[in-house]
Order: sequence, then C-alpha cells, then structure tokens
Amino acid sequence: MADKQPAGGNSAEAILDLHGKNKYQARIAIEAALRRSKGLYRIRVVHGCHSGTALKDMVWSEYGSDPRVKRLLAASESATDLILRELY
Repeated sequence: MADKQPAGGNSAEAILDLHGKNKYQARIAIEAALRRSKGLYRIRVVHGCHSGTALKDMVWSEYGSDPRVKRLLAASESATDLILRELY
C-alpha cells in the first residue's frame, strides 16, 4: 500500500494495487489496509479492468455495506475508492 502525503504531512489517502491477486489475496490486502487506515480519508483500490470484473465485483459486494466504509466511489473503470470518512 502506498501512502500519499498532502502538504500538511497527514496521510489523506492510500493506494492499494490488487493487480495479480486473486479474490482471497485481494480480500486479505483490503482488510490489512482497513486495519491500518486510522486518519485516512480514502483507500483507492486499483483492481484493474482488462482481466474481468471479479475483483471489482468483490470490492463492491463485500465493502459496500461494511460499517468501516462510509461509501464507495467509482474512481475509474479500473479503481474504486473506499471512502472512510467525510471531509467537510
């Protein structure tokens, strides 16, 4: 997982690349990212789009109703944002 640091030095988002992972490995990686997500606004999950939609479907079905995730946002055809808190 790569963290992006905004100007203030606080971690606002993380990027999790799932390329090459199967659904089991992807689930483990997402769970680990959620455990380490204190203070994050979002986790961008890059699931890809050229090798089918299995990972994208898993993210939307399993994390769409997860209480740790406020909402899901389709960042692109190949990535989904797990929004963890709202910015006001």
